[in-house]
Amino acid sequence: MRAFVFPGQGAQTIGMGQDLAASYPAAKAVFEEVDDALGQDLSGLIWNGDIETLTLTANAQPALMATSLAALRALESEGLGLDTASFVAGHSLGEYSALVAAGVLTLAQAAPLVRFRAAAMQDAVAVGAGAMAAVLGMEAAKVIEGCAQVQATFPANSGEVVEAVNFNDPSQTVIAGSKAAVEKACEVLKAMGAKRALNLPVSAPFHSSLMKPAAEK
Repeated sequence: MRAFVFPGQGAQTIGMGQDLAASYPAAKAVFEEVDDALGQDLSGLIWNGDIETLTLTANAQPALMATSLAALRALESEGLGLDTASFVAGHSLGEYSALVAAGVLTLAQAAPLVRFRAAAMQDAVAVGAGAMAAVLGMEAAKVIEGCAQVQATFPANSGEVVEAVNFNDPSQTVIAGSKAAVEKACEVLKAMGAKRALNLPVSAPFHSSLMKPAAEK
C-alpha cells in the first residue's frame, strides 16, 4: 500500500523545490501557477529569500503547498502518480495539499484559500507572542499533566496558555501557546523526564485555543 502524505509548517527551508523546478516542467508549472494565483513572486522567496520571511505563516503555508505539489508532479513524471497510491493525507496545512492532489480543489482555488487561512492564523496571535515545541521521549498523558501544572501557575486572566496540541506518536507530543508559557513548560517537562523539548520554526501557536479567532474566520 502506498500513500502520499503532505507536511505542515515547520518543514520549510530556503531552496526547497528549486531542483524539482529545474528538472521537471510539471513541477515548475506548479510554482508558476501559485505565483500567478497570489500575485506574488513566492517562488523567488522560497529559493532566494531569507528563512525569517519564509517562516511567516502567510508565506510558509502556500510555499509548502506549492513545494509539496511540485514534488507530486515530479513523481508523476517518473510514473509514480496518484494511481499508484491508496490514499492521500496531510498534517495540518498538508490537508490542503492533499485536497489538491486528490482533485477536490484546483491549485488556483487552493492558493488564495491557504493564504487567507494563513493570514487569519497569524492575525490571531502576533508574531513572536506565541510558540510551539516538540516534546520527545515522554508519554502524551504526562505532557498533558505537565502543561496543566504550568498553566496553573499563571493567573486565570493572564493570557498565558500552554496546551498539548499535536500527538505525533506515543513518545512525541507538540505543545503550543503563549511564548512564556511554552518556554516554562519545556523546562518543567524536561525536569519531569522528557528527553528533549525543541522549539519549532513557526510564527504562531497553531492548533492551540489561541487560534479560535482564526477558526471563526
